[in-house]
Amino acid sequence: MSYRILIVDDSKLARMAVGKILGTVHPGWTRVEAANADEAVARVREATVDLAVVDFNMPGRNGLELVAELRALKPGMPLAVISANHQTEIVTRVGEAGATFLAKPLTEAALRCFLDTAIMHLEAARS
Repeated sequence: MSYRILIVDDSKLARMAVGKILGTVHPGWTRVEAANADEAVARVREATVDLAVVDFNMPGRNGLELVAELRALKPGMPLAVISANHQTEIVTRVGEAGATFLAKPLTEAALRCFLDTAIMHLEAARS
């Protein structure tokens, strides 16, 4: 099954890196990109988005604030937060927000693990 994934990062290079890994893991999926929280919320409101990968450190609202907004818009949507900050406090806060923490630099194995879990969640919700 093909899904639409939202990739949110203020760095175009970082969005491209996630997209490249995604293209290897799930080449048939549709990628939707946003450079900040405002764009991300607009993308979710204007089109169906099944899951999202969000950068933690962005100008304006950070990834945790965006996760809360996305959670309000789409309560069951699988979410991941990517950060180079691996401090226990950050990882814990991401988990408490109902998202999966992914460390930067993002690896194919880490993204694949998140996507596999997200697929199981999405398929169970459809049943």
